[in-house]
Amino acid sequence: MIESIENFLQSTGIARLIDGGWLPSLQVLVMLVIAGVLVYLAIVKGFEPLLLLPIAVGMLLTNIPGGGMFHLDLFLQPEVDYLEVFRSGGLLDMLYLGVKLGIYPCLIFIGIGAMTDFTPLISNPKSLLIGAGAQLGVFVAFAGALMSGQFTGAEAASIGIIGGADGPTAILVTKTLAPDLLGAIAIAAYSYMALIPLIQPPLMKLLTTKKERCIRMTELRRVSKVEKVVFPLVVTAVVGLIVPDALALVGCLMFGNLLNVCGVTERLSKTVQNGLMNAVTVFLGISVGATASAENFLRGETLLIIALGLVAFCISTVGGLLTAKVMCKLTGGKINPLIGSAGVSAVPMAARVSQKLGQQEDPGNFLLMHAMGPNVAGVIGSAVAAGVLLAFY
Repeated sequence: MIESIENFLQSTGIARLIDGGWLPSLQVLVMLVIAGVLVYLAIVKGFEPLLLLPIAVGMLLTNIPGGGMFHLDLFLQPEVDYLEVFRSGGLLDMLYLGVKLGIYPCLIFIGIGAMTDFTPLISNPKSLLIGAGAQLGVFVAFAGALMSGQFTGAEAASIGIIGGADGPTAILVTKTLAPDLLGAIAIAAYSYMALIPLIQPPLMKLLTTKKERCIRMTELRRVSKVEKVVFPLVVTAVVGLIVPDALALVGCLMFGNLLNVCGVTERLSKTVQNGLMNAVTVFLGISVGATASAENFLRGETLLIIALGLVAFCISTVGGLLTAKVMCKLTGGKINPLIGSAGVSAVPMAARVSQKLGQQEDPGNFLLMHAMGPNVAGVIGSAVAAGVLLAFY
């Protein structure tokens, strides 16, 4: 009886934590605190709760000693032994297969496509230029990470994609090129997306004049149903022919939108927007959080990744704003430069920030639909940027 009690006590997470030594034990406690902070930000502050909360829970589960729910080393081999994953892996190992095989990000993009209105972009195709300009931070951060000497080219590409402000895209690129950095990159990407209302306005005010912020844009033209149906098909074909590595994301995004606009698949569209999107979001978040184990996350590189991610996000915002300012000059003041900040991929939060700042200057100014054009273009642009980086590495 005594021996059974001793065996039980030795099998507890507390005993394993103590036996692991003071430094590993401290690291585990730090990760548990970080998980608690993410829970606080998600529930109390409302920062991207649909993803931050699952990520925090995944982080909590993977860092409890003895839980055995996730084994990142199984997925870092040149060739993953999937039979071994099923034989000896834990619950989170099974769920992580959706990340490793690139399934979850693509399914998320189907949902995003079904929920997103492409009409502003179709009505004003020039918005694509702003979406392209807002990818500047991706390549600046990529170059910065590479020149730091701390990261390989593949790792630098994964860090740079944070600048696209697109969590699923960052996850897809990182799981392919640098899976050991997935936890840090995903948390940085989603954290900066959640902080858009705090990060972007100072840059928007700095780079625009009051006169520019008060510009009222003309009403967008009406878009026919034929245009709505043809657009996703054409974009899929064009992107696929030019950047095939971006086809998985762009194709899924456009497929989701086609389900929504064609008029004959309403039931599928609603299923994708609700049931499928919610289920995949849970699996994606908890799987990504599981990669943030103490030994993998608490490294000097993590702080550098977070810093480079912030630089990437800020420069992407600046790139979109400067592109919009140039277009404003070329059109004789017909484009409000504030919509340039919406060129990042965070739909529709970035567009709402443009709207809010514009109405602070002129309460009668309505920029939301105009900003949605660059916002949707940013989603396409980040996917194309990801395809370019994947093609290189």
